[in-house]
Amino acid sequence: MKTSVLALALLAGAGAGEPPHVILIMTDDQGWPDLGCHGNPVIRTPNLDRLHAEGARFVDFHVSPTCAPTRASIMTGRHEFKSGVTHTIAERERLSLKPTLLPQALKAAGYATGIFGKWHLGDEDAYQPGRRGFDEVFIHGAGGIGQTYAGSCGDAPGNSYFNPAVRHNGIFEKTSGYCTDVFFGRALAWMEERKDKGRFFAYITPNAPHDPLDCPPEYEKRYAGKVPPAVAKVYGMIENIDDNVGRLLAKLDAWGIAKDTLVVFMTDNGTANGHKFYSGGLRGHKNTPYRGGTKAPSFWRRPGTILPGDRPQIAAHIDLFSTLAEIAGAKVPETVEGRSLVPALQDPAAAWPDRFLFTHLGRWPKGKVTDAKFSGCAVRYGRWNLVSAGKAGWELFDLREDPGETKDVAAAHPDVVAQIKEAYDAWWTSILPCLENEDAVGPAVNPFKEAYWKQFGK
Repeated sequence: MKTSVLALALLAGAGAGEPPHVILIMTDDQGWPDLGCHGNPVIRTPNLDRLHAEGARFVDFHVSPTCAPTRASIMTGRHEFKSGVTHTIAERERLSLKPTLLPQALKAAGYATGIFGKWHLGDEDAYQPGRRGFDEVFIHGAGGIGQTYAGSCGDAPGNSYFNPAVRHNGIFEKTSGYCTDVFFGRALAWMEERKDKGRFFAYITPNAPHDPLDCPPEYEKRYAGKVPPAVAKVYGMIENIDDNVGRLLAKLDAWGIAKDTLVVFMTDNGTANGHKFYSGGLRGHKNTPYRGGTKAPSFWRRPGTILPGDRPQIAAHIDLFSTLAEIAGAKVPETVEGRSLVPALQDPAAAWPDRFLFTHLGRWPKGKVTDAKFSGCAVRYGRWNLVSAGKAGWELFDLREDPGETKDVAAAHPDVVAQIKEAYDAWWTSILPCLENEDAVGPAVNPFKEAYWKQFGK
């Protein structure tokens, strides 16, 4: 088959010159409904709406129901359980040291690699991103800035969303400003320094709008009285993210590299708070197995190369590794199980065979993995979503007829239930040997706190 001009421009190593710079932005606890372009009647997100309008958008894109699992799947190109990540705390957020990670693959292909914001895949030294393929590391610890849990998951003592202490290549820096502004600012400075030296991969992962809901007052007050108080904080934090996305897009134009840069925007799970005002017609939210817990935005913008518009293909976080590797001309390890989205980026009507996509909330009590098989799980297969919320057994939803998952049709389609359940049983058996963190014992002192005290004293 003859390669199209679009494919030559999009793919690396196809004789069309250098592959693009890659910027992957992933926000924390912002869901599908928390965008103006998805029908939210209150929130203001003009720059994210611009990415939606100017890029390809996967309208049926799914992630894990919570944050660390999604991050693990992006980094490895496979379900998070295959890399031992079954929780967000309790040593079970630690990403296995065995697989090749996305930044390692891109670095081997000649990319400079940087992370700015949240890592949340292990705070101990061996698990830190600087040892997992990132050249430039500018991160906080744990899940939300200032949060600390027993074991290794924690942040610098007394840290705050304002003027946070951020670990920069292993050394803490006491920054000035609001956390999202700080992370985007440092990312932009790094990209400006790198842009004329070769291709870069910038992974920008703000902790906002994750709790604690610490929002700049000038943003929060824009929504006061229009939505519940917690949602006003979340929407204010998202509008601040949107302003920073606008700042980034303006810089790409000013540097003259907008057409030479792929910008990808997504979120790490379903909305955590926004559904209290606007659900976008989805059932569920963060930490539920329904679509409201897994459906996420997925915008891909490269002006002049990627044709804007909807992509109906069912896609997922496990597909990013294969996609970005193909675009960058990087090698894809055999452990990767996701598909490349390049055919869909090239052609909205590209053929897309059905496959099984597995969701599980994890988070079972320690030592109780056997009891958790059917507790909060789902399997997507074409038009069908088979869900077990851990109460009344399996529910089956026909998403073609019922995208809001309001009517259980399991009784009417026992053959479909049996087919999908058989696939789930096989998958569950396959992941059990991979759960390497279930009995892990954490350090007596949180690594981030220990490093901070070593640098500054108690």
